[in-house]
Amino acid sequence: MPQAILLQDVESLGERGDVIDVSPGYLRNFLQPRKLAEPATAGSIKVAQRRREDAERAAREAEERAQENAGLLGRTVLTIPQQAGDDGRLFGSVTPQDIADAIREARGIRVDRRKIHLDEPIRHTGTYMVVVEVADGVTAAVKAMVVSAD
Repeated sequence: MPQAILLQDVESLGERGDVIDVSPGYLRNFLQPRKLAEPATAGSIKVAQRRREDAERAAREAEERAQENAGLLGRTVLTIPQQAGDDGRLFGSVTPQDIADAIREARGIRVDRRKIHLDEPIRHTGTYMVVVEVADGVTAAVKAMVVSAD
């Protein structure tokens, strides 16, 4: 059985970079025309291994950066000025986009507004703890102080 290196994830065979045993006809007639795999040679196996190591290293570095950013955000106190009435009720509300903008101004970290978890928009002045998802599985609690901007 010839060996092949997968160029993309194939549900029934394996993940990208895996070296698999397949029949010659399956490789020649199905996998190669669809650019799902290539024949495995000594050189291509080394290249696939190097690609896999590079991808693992990049994922590790991204995880470390996410942890650093989460630690930095955990120590951050955001002050968000908003127009408010005498009773502390805001004219409008503080949305996840406002919080994302405040994080970018304060720390220079870009956070997607969809990764900021608020049960409902903030409508009163005060101090709130906001959960921010920095990366998959990495979250930070940011203290947000909403103050009256007079």
